[in-house]
Amino acid sequence: MRIAVIGGSGHIGTYLIPQLVEAGHAVLCVSRGQRQPYQPHDGWAVVEHVPLDRMVEEAAGTFGSRLAELKADAVIDLTCYTLGSARQLVEALRGNVGHFLHCGTIWIHGHSVEVPTTEDQPRRPISDYGRQKAAIEEYLLGEAREHGFPATLLHPGHLVGCGWLPLNPAANFNPEVFEKLAQGGAVVLPNFGLETVHHVHAADVAQAFTNAVARRSASTGESFHIVSPAALTLRGFAERVAGWFGKEANLSFLPWNEWRETVSQKDAEMTWDHIARSPNCSIAKAQRLLDYRPRYRSDEAVRESLLWWRSR
Repeated sequence: MRIAVIGGSGHIGTYLIPQLVEAGHAVLCVSRGQRQPYQPHDGWAVVEHVPLDRMVEEAAGTFGSRLAELKADAVIDLTCYTLGSARQLVEALRGNVGHFLHCGTIWIHGHSVEVPTTEDQPRRPISDYGRQKAAIEEYLLGEAREHGFPATLLHPGHLVGCGWLPLNPAANFNPEVFEKLAQGGAVVLPNFGLETVHHVHAADVAQAFTNAVARRSASTGESFHIVSPAALTLRGFAERVAGWFGKEANLSFLPWNEWRETVSQKDAEMTWDHIARSPNCSIAKAQRLLDYRPRYRSDEAVRESLLWWRSR
């Protein structure tokens, strides 16, 4: 197949495009062309690069038509964040594409009720990002149901992979948390450290997209959680990290309103964004319909990424 990947040089595309090439597809990487993939791969040598600035083209109302001109059998959209962007693309691709795959997020869910959360549970997002992604999902599934538009939605968790710093056991991106745990230093966590985070390695997200392409009839008109086999509690996550470096986690705990005063406003806001949701998502549907088999558990994915980051 001829497959166009929008945002193909980013986190997910770094792993996805080589997998699509290895599966025998002709791949077009649609991006601004300002960034190299995070990991080298021989497959990039046969990829066709299509330089397009999505923001500029969308403002001109031409992004969708530019994509349609590529005459791709399938389009994978990794960079759609607003309902308007989705509408422009769908209107241009309607009748011109055999399969359209959108990258969503598990943040379409707010706080959990039953865990692990399944795809059929109500959408109650608690941030603008989550609300936009939930609106896109509703629109695309509606288009699939009512008009036969061949849409599939994959919802990853907290992305992990070599090339960027992973979410830490305090549910933010401050590298000092990892360093303290590696050195046996004291780390304070909010509440009892029992909130959850749910990572996924970008290579596993790439696997899910590749499988969805191969299973078009099973995936069209459906949405899927794409995460590791199990979420981690903050406390358990911290204990795992310390253990990688031969240390015992030196942990203490504070109620949220006290804990937030011990960190920067940026870190507190990021932590709240994650623990207010405490995601814990099911992959049973993706396993059943996509044959999704994640290679990485949450801690394994984080460990690989963390060791890469520390080595640099």
